[in-house]
Amino acid sequence: MCGRYVIPDAAEIERFWHVGRHNLAGFQKPLWKVAPTATAPMLRLAGDKLELVAARWGFIPFWWKEERPARNTHNARSEEALKKAMWRIPAAKSRCLVPAMGWYEWKEVQQIDRLTGEVKKAKQPYFIRLPDRQPIAFAGLMSRRPDDEGKPQFTFTILTRDAVGSVAEIDGRMPIALPKDAEAAWLLSELTDPEVAIEFARKYAITELVQHPADSRVDDARNERADLIEPFPNPA
Repeated sequence: MCGRYVIPDAAEIERFWHVGRHNLAGFQKPLWKVAPTATAPMLRLAGDKLELVAARWGFIPFWWKEERPARNTHNARSEEALKKAMWRIPAAKSRCLVPAMGWYEWKEVQQIDRLTGEVKKAKQPYFIRLPDRQPIAFAGLMSRRPDDEGKPQFTFTILTRDAVGSVAEIDGRMPIALPKDAEAAWLLSELTDPEVAIEFARKYAITELVQHPADSRVDDARNERADLIEPFPNPA
């Protein structure tokens, strides 16, 4: 799964995806630990150009009528996307890209209590990224619907797949991240077959990634620091 990820700053997004500054929607600094329901930058195709918009991480279907937002929709399992209308419709018509620098996963480890000497189970965070530290784009599905004031609200989910490579040693799931030369095809408006779209994302998903232990302070919601993604020399 993907429950926390890191967003590059506006200048990096502009440089890497060639998005004009007038579209940057106010994301002027990196966000080191984005959580579900947060507002984050999302790339979508507007006409024939990429547009960067602010969007809620946590998909709300355009047809949703309940007072409370849909729950647990920050990730969508690609294997199940064609079986559920919530995912099948946007897979055909409303695909997006989610800019990131990488994401966090937690691995169960054993720790020795320094006071008692007792061996306990704990969760060690890891940061996962591209080997060259370049930005990365998750394959996403989006929705556009009016908010409580009638203004357009974008929401998105991140597609996931079974973990492979070194990531599988940490968690059984991973977000689908697309290589740069596959992003345009993923967003192509002429691609309206959801089965073809999902299969494309799974086929071209990036699997060559690196990971390293991160400081356990990433677990604290109050911590929003650049050094959270640096290798932690003393993991559990």
